Amino acid sequence: MTGRLDPADPRSAKRFIVENTKPIAPPLVPEITLRLAEESLPIWQKTEDELGELNVPPPFWAFAWAGGQAVSRYLLDHPEICRGRTVLDIGAGSGISAIAAAKTGAARVLAADIDGLAIAACAINAEANAASIETTGADLLAGEPPAGSVIIVGDLFYERQLAGRVVEYIDRAKALGCSVYIGDPRRGYFPDGRFTPLAEYQVPVSRELEDYDIKRTIVWGG
Repeated sequence: MTGRLDPADPRSAKRFIVENTKPIAPPLVPEITLRLAEESLPIWQKTEDELGELNVPPPFWAFAWAGGQAVSRYLLDHPEICRGRTVLDIGAGSGISAIAAAKTGAARVLAADIDGLAIAACAINAEANAASIETTGADLLAGEPPAGSVIIVGDLFYERQLAGRVVEYIDRAKALGCSVYIGDPRRGYFPDGRFTPLAEYQVPVSRELEDYDIKRTIVWGG
């Protein structure tokens, strides 16, 4: 049986997102409003039901994760980082960091995510925040970043293989003169000792998603 949801169809994806989320301002970044789910299990189950598939990837785009909130807060508080520059948000999810970069005057912002629903969410959220961003479903980790750009990474160290690819991409980016900013609360495969801590935040999060109500999260320089 074919589900009603088609993540590759912008209209279908937008309908699903609007019907299953609410406009919510993340606690650490109240300047930005996102379409977010209030609970994790119902939207995950609804995604499976509408796709007609089991064991689909979690709807990461439907939540403002601690790392994304932290790096977005840092960018908003230091607008000179992105102003006038090209910015890539890798694994953009809801698009919170891409929107933060756009709000601080980036010349171009590209939000990348291999999840079609995340791409749709980025577009919806950017429009709601009057932020000009571009989106792509391409796997940018397989390529080379634009020389001299700003690379944003939020909460991508939760799987071993993905974490390894992210570190390799960051190494290539640094060799091309890119600036790298990472928001991560030291998830399972975060490479300790590899990056420089820049700021620390206590991020209010949902215990349904995390192990604490407040997640100690650090913004790192690549």
